[in-house]
Amino acid sequence: MSDRRSEQSSGDEPSSSSISDEVWQQFLSDSERDIRKSAPKEPSARAREVTQRLKNQKGEPEGWRTGPAWQEMNGRAARRRKAWAVIGVPLAIAVAVVAMRPSLIPGDPFGSSSGSSAGTGSATSPLPDETAAPTAPPSAVAADTPTLAHPFAGSPALRWADGAAGIALPKATALGAIPKDRVELALQQTKKLLVDANLNPDVVAGGRPEAALSVLDPKQPHVLDDLDSSLRSPSKTRDPLFLFSRFDPKDVKLAGKVIKTRGRITFAKGKFEGVAVHADYTFVYPVVRADGSTEVTRTIVRRVIDVELPDPTRYQVTPGRLTLLRYDEDAGNSACDIDDGYLHPQFPSQAPTGSAAPTGPSVDPYDRSRQLGKGPQGCGTVSRT
Repeated sequence: MSDRRSEQSSGDEPSSSSISDEVWQQFLSDSERDIRKSAPKEPSARAREVTQRLKNQKGEPEGWRTGPAWQEMNGRAARRRKAWAVIGVPLAIAVAVVAMRPSLIPGDPFGSSSGSSAGTGSATSPLPDETAAPTAPPSAVAADTPTLAHPFAGSPALRWADGAAGIALPKATALGAIPKDRVELALQQTKKLLVDANLNPDVVAGGRPEAALSVLDPKQPHVLDDLDSSLRSPSKTRDPLFLFSRFDPKDVKLAGKVIKTRGRITFAKGKFEGVAVHADYTFVYPVVRADGSTEVTRTIVRRVIDVELPDPTRYQVTPGRLTLLRYDEDAGNSACDIDDGYLHPQFPSQAPTGSAAPTGPSVDPYDRSRQLGKGPQGCGTVSRT
């Protein structure tokens, strides 16, 4: 972190003789104020409780079964969750004032006004849609601190699409005897599920995901009952976070209206004579504490789901409704062992210490080349947020 910061502030700096006394005094005054604002605050009682409860997460039960052919199999969708707590990314308590406020120097020698280095300007170009599985994590970006004005500063997600615009559906085509319109329906229903479950502001604020539930087949054994149960009475084995992104509105709220989204959807003929859809998306949520604090952090949630729109002439299904086959979740910067049905982000000023700190491996939550469900289980850390 410090090395990156040093690299970005290692350019040719102008001497102080090129700056007027009036500008320099204003410069020092503003810098001192910024340092005071960035100083860590005493964690709230709720935050201390969350920190104390961070420990290794036990793995989820094995042996989930899949499939919509009710007369042939159990029909319960497979699900898995892995959570990663935030690594102790230190706040920049004291940094070079020139690095903090380069715009005060005449000529803006570090190019901050372009947005290309700081990662907060409008000139940052968006990434093209993801059309294939990535083979490596995103490149490192400037180590900027997120703010209410720029909640994605210092994040690879700065260049990702906003909200539902990031769920770009492929062009529907017929799959043998399966007509194009059924393929289109399967894709649209999958997008409706993803949008409501992960991007609907009411759902993200802890509400019930009615639209997402409405696209799932009520005839699929256990699935809707399990989801309803998880929403009413969350537990480690029945957790709404397996499928829905939710924060406790008493603790945190979104910092702004934008949730960043990146991923892809593919489709093929399913093993139940229908349209099988595979979706793999990462959602980045900038949040602040609900007590009025302006400190911003981010929680990163990756979801991989498999659904199918089966042939209703061959299986006992509800026409137009999706069969949920599998849903995996990978959450970065959320407390691992709090099973109340909400994501619990860690803020830099509330960094865990001692035995409460996560002890598992460190991962990059932005790395979409990782396979979910692989590797060690437990409560790890994230390399960046």
